[in-house]
Amino acid sequence: MAKEKKLVEAITPMEEDFAQWYTDVVKKAELIDYSSIKGCMVIKPAGYAIWERIQRQLDERFKETGIENVYMPMFIPESLLQKEKDHVEGFAPEVAWVTHGGMEPLQERMCVRPTSETLFCDFYANEIQSYRDLPKLYNQWCSVVRWEKTTRPFLRSREFLWQEGHTAHATSKEAEERTIQMLNIYADFCEQVLAIPVIKGKKSEKEKFSGAEETYTIEALMHDGKALQSGTSHNFGDGFAKAFNIQYTDKDNTLKYVHQTSWGMTTRLIGAIIMVHGDNSGLMLPPKVAPTQAMIIPIQQKKDGVLEKAEEIKKNLGEFRVKIDDTDKSPGWKFSEQEMRGIPIRIEIGPKDIEAGQAVIVRRDTREKINVSIDEINIKVKEILEKIQQDMLQRARSHMEQHTFTAVTFEEFKDYIENRQGFVKAMWCGGQDCETIIKEETTATSRCMPLWQEKISDHCICCNKPAKALVYWGKAY
Repeated sequence: MAKEKKLVEAITPMEEDFAQWYTDVVKKAELIDYSSIKGCMVIKPAGYAIWERIQRQLDERFKETGIENVYMPMFIPESLLQKEKDHVEGFAPEVAWVTHGGMEPLQERMCVRPTSETLFCDFYANEIQSYRDLPKLYNQWCSVVRWEKTTRPFLRSREFLWQEGHTAHATSKEAEERTIQMLNIYADFCEQVLAIPVIKGKKSEKEKFSGAEETYTIEALMHDGKALQSGTSHNFGDGFAKAFNIQYTDKDNTLKYVHQTSWGMTTRLIGAIIMVHGDNSGLMLPPKVAPTQAMIIPIQQKKDGVLEKAEEIKKNLGEFRVKIDDTDKSPGWKFSEQEMRGIPIRIEIGPKDIEAGQAVIVRRDTREKINVSIDEINIKVKEILEKIQQDMLQRARSHMEQHTFTAVTFEEFKDYIENRQGFVKAMWCGGQDCETIIKEETTATSRCMPLWQEKISDHCICCNKPAKALVYWGKAY
């Protein structure tokens, strides 16, 4: 009993210290371990299995739209990086440089990719010659390095995993359509698979990606009221094409520059899952992304027929991702461990259950206990998993709605930012000076201008000049 209590006590209550709660969950659920390489993490099997589920399901969505996977080198020569000035300036503080090969200094230093725009552009300059070569719809799954000063597991680390898509198109219209298409894929994935509602919108000039004409984002709200940028999609226009001379001969036999896009999601999505759905008992995984959807826990497993019945149930649940915990730990410990790891349901089966021809299903999210006939367990597990997925999304959506506030005066705005936790909707004149003032006085930043605009006043929240757009503001990770 003491051991079981200790497992729960290992997690700091989120109401007491949210940052420590997050770290405790990440560690106790064995998603990561800290590395001797400062700022880098070891993603353990339980954490990597979640990433594999994300990767597999995103990849399917990409390929349905014609995307193909490629792989680019991880090193970028400095001269290549310098070809796009705005892009270089945006990443310069985070770049890690390689200066030696073995014992010999390199003639030209190379950076370890912080992102791969320049590599794709260099490749496309040779790959694309004619309108017949377009569009190019490529994506790569890889790691990147950004020399972050302050790191936190999954949210910010010096090396992290991601996908980065890079497409080239004949026209600006096609590029914009692809940019929005990928944004919509990301939003749908977050809501339907991760059960995380998001706000789709456009970044301000100040917050957009270096070198992009437009940056679109999906913003999610964590349980502590902070925003998390969960995916971005960029329209590069023809700026990179001109810097790298990516031209094609059109049908009218004239040379034209291509228009490009770039879009990406990272392992920070795992951090989002933790902070949107987790509770003081640990991780809570939506069924569609859970590596294990159900854990069968035999009760009095040494008694004749108990383990055999557990195996029979597992076999009958072949369409789901199911495991049996047949370790010699106590049932109470197993229950706590299943909750800590966020497994959506557990199935309890013991001698009395076998005699009654039933099993007990316990939901991780609500802890509701449901007696089900063993003969109908396949149907019931499917129904319960679908209900958990729907309920988790609805709870997260309700939380975001309850923590989204509307401000029409700067005093009201500052009060919400200081004393409430969540998004604040307010009008903005479009000026960077106002963004700077708001950040300096409240630490809030413009998260996005939502694609579906509404007018809540005629004036900017900061300067009272005529407003140009509604903005979601908030403190962010």
